[in-house]
Amino acid sequence: MGLGALAIAVVMEGGELGGFVSVTAGLIVFGGTFGATLTSYPVGTVKKLPKLMQKALMGAGAALIPHEVIGLFVNLAERARREGLLSLEEEAGKIPDAFVRKGMLLVVDGIDPEVIRTVLDVDIQAMAERHQKSYAMLESMGGYAPTMGIIGTVMGLVHVLGNLEAAEELGPAIAVAFIATLYGVASANVLWLPLGAKLKTMSKEEVWLREVAREGILAVQAGDNPRIVREKLEPFLAADERAAKPAKKAAPAASEAAGKEPLAAAGRS
Repeated sequence: MGLGALAIAVVMEGGELGGFVSVTAGLIVFGGTFGATLTSYPVGTVKKLPKLMQKALMGAGAALIPHEVIGLFVNLAERARREGLLSLEEEAGKIPDAFVRKGMLLVVDGIDPEVIRTVLDVDIQAMAERHQKSYAMLESMGGYAPTMGIIGTVMGLVHVLGNLEAAEELGPAIAVAFIATLYGVASANVLWLPLGAKLKTMSKEEVWLREVAREGILAVQAGDNPRIVREKLEPFLAADERAAKPAKKAAPAASEAAGKEPLAAAGRS
């Protein structure tokens, strides 16, 4: 949309899009940006750039859905109160989300609550640090690109000033020189910085949802009443999200069925 808006504005002002195409400017800006990024980050991290861009633009699949996460733990709490924690082993092993599955299996194994909290916190922190390397790289590219654009413009102006005898060509030559600045500023503010911001937002949402899941796991282990489990987890939701939840479960059986597949499409990390 951003690129389209720029293109439409050029046409509306009577310009031609072909006049904004410069192979040399693109080589300086994009080649210089990728070169600086390779210098700043390991090759393995830079190789993930296409996948990161796809994830930021298209999404990474269905995320954990707060209401479904809460419904899962309410159902687990109901079963644990009826049949005991050991009865959750088979069901816990079938949970698609690796984080929730690991936490519930630790609960079934009878691990101390503080140990479980520590293990889950380490998992959340490690995930956040992995994500940070990804969006930090895109943010760095957003800083390199405008600088490379300025370098390209200066190089172009040096070339122009070295050929002042052709006065009638000065205008077009200077215009071409500034294309590099346009590429640098536009790529930074339409691509790299927004993509980095999107990945950062996605990371924060996933960390938050895993924190919700952690509290649900510990609530189930503590043997809390299902209603108390829901009351513990719903404060994580915004007020309008709490108001939007289903008013009343029709019956325990319906509740259990609704929570059977809460995280089937999850697993983003």
